Amino acid sequence: MSVERQTIDGLLRASRARFERLTAQRAYEAMAAGALLIDIRGEGQRDADGVVPGSLFIARNVLEWRLDPTSGHQHASVGGLDRQVILMCNEGYQSSLAAATLQTLGFARATDVIGGFQAWHDAGLPVSTA
Repeated sequence: MSVERQTIDGLLRASRARFERLTAQRAYEAMAAGALLIDIRGEGQRDADGVVPGSLFIARNVLEWRLDPTSGHQHASVGGLDRQVILMCNEGYQSSLAAATLQTLGFARATDVIGGFQAWHDAGLPVSTA
C-alpha cells in the first residue's frame, strides 16, 4: 500500500480546515462556559512560562489514550465525546495536529488556541506558576 507524501505545511492546513480555531480570548470565555482546556506543552515549557489556571495538563504523547473513552486510560476530568476540548501548545502548531486527531476519535468540538500559550500570555489572560 502506498501513501501519498504530504508536507508538514499541507498536513497542518488540512488539520486546521477541520475545525474553527479560537483566539486566546475566545478560549478563555469558552473555559468559563465549561470547555476543557488541555495544555499539551512539555513540562520544561510549563515550568519556565507558567500555566493557565483551570487547565488540565496531559502530555502530548499520551493525549489520545487519556481522551478516548474506549482506551481504558481516559482521564476522569475529560467527560464524554460531546465536551468541548480546547488544546494549547506553546505556539499553536502541535495543538492543531492533535485537535484534528481528537476529531477523528469522535470529539467533534475539539479545537485549539491560535498562537498557543504565547498568545494567551500576550493577551494578558491569567497565568500562574507551574
